[in-house]
Formats: sequence, C-alpha cells, structure tokens
Amino acid sequence: MEWRRYAEQMAQLARDLVAQDSVQATLDAVSAAAVELVEGCDAAGILTVSKGRAVTLAVCGDLVEESDRLQGELGEGPCFDAARRVDGERLFRIADMTRPQPSWPRYSRAARDLGIGSMTGVLLYTDEEDFGALNLYSRRPGAFGKDIESAGWLLASHAAVALSTARTVDQLEHALETRHAIGEAMGILMERHRMSEDEAFGVLRRISQDHNLKLRDVARRVRAQPSGQV
Repeated sequence: MEWRRYAEQMAQLARDLVAQDSVQATLDAVSAAAVELVEGCDAAGILTVSKGRAVTLAVCGDLVEESDRLQGELGEGPCFDAARRVDGERLFRIADMTRPQPSWPRYSRAARDLGIGSMTGVLLYTDEEDFGALNLYSRRPGAFGKDIESAGWLLASHAAVALSTARTVDQLEHALETRHAIGEAMGILMERHRMSEDEAFGVLRRISQDHNLKLRDVARRVRAQPSGQV
C-alpha cells in the first residue's frame, strides 16, 4: 500500500465526512471508503449487537447484509463476536475463510457459500462504550495482510467519531428506519405523480413545514395511502 497516497485519501475522506449531514450518511461514507481505499476489499459494513441482536448500521456491497443476517441468526461469527467483544481484542483477521473455522462452524460454511474468501474487522468504540465493528470482506483468500490493520484503524476511528454523536444504538436504528421510510415515500410520489427526486422530497418537506409534522410522519402517511396522497 502506498501510504503517502493513502494518507492523502484519508485527509480527503475526513473533509468529506465533515460535510455529511447525518450520522447515517457518515457511516455509509465510511463503508464506501473502505471499499474504495483498501486494496482487495470488495464489501464493507458496520455491525452492532444490541440486546443480543445483530443490527446492520451501514452497508457497501452485496455480501454484507446477508453475512450480518446469518451471524445474527446463528449467533456466531467473527463480526458478531467483534461487535460484542469484552476481552480487550480490537481487531480480527481471517486470512482464508475457505478453510474450516472451528470457532464459527455454521457461519463459516455459509460464508463460503456466499463467496467470502477473507475478512477483517476493527471494533468501534468511544470513551464510554463499544458500538460495534467495521468489517471488510474480500472474495479471495489472503486479501488482508498486516498492513491493512493501520488502514482499518484509521477508517474505524472516523466511524467511531460519528457514532459518538449518537447516544444509543436504538437512536441509530430509528434514524435508519426514518431514512428508509422517506425513501419509500419519495418513490411512491415519483411513480404515481411523475415527479423528480428533488420534487418528491420538496413535497414531503413542504407538508412537514406547513402542518408542523416530522418528515418521517409525513412519509408514513404517504406510504399508508393507496393513492399516494397525504
């Protein structure tokens, strides 16, 4: 890895992250940056474990959500373990997921079927508590060497700073649900009334302001009406 070039890219990433308008947007940007900046990384995501349940906070790549779902469903896996780790270890690296993994026998079999070749992850934390893990995936074995650890730490530090602005995982889940609701409502307006994306969002925002309703409540009303009206 060319560290000078990487440092320049990280500096640009820091500027881009500052410009994001929400915690969710920042986490999405960190996941996307991992895929873009880390050589061999085909997918990345941020996972937390809340009340024993795996919660996917950000995704970049089609492997991530299915991997998180499987780990939550099976109650085992490296990302699942990292997100709830209490033994002081802050990083995991699996060089070859195509080989048997005694610690996670069921997950490792499913991971091979997904096409995961190797994985690495870094625990995210603030001064007060652990929040989860930034996880990187590659479709080929041996993709992540020792030098990846520094890259992972740098990316994870940005995610941890973003997470520190949110007090609870529930708050993050709520923000994610709100974003999905707004996106679905915009899609309904765009399809049924032939609006552009900007026009659809403008309608939702105008109704929110005129009726003193939260944007997510307006979105829910749109989704609940068969005609797409509020």
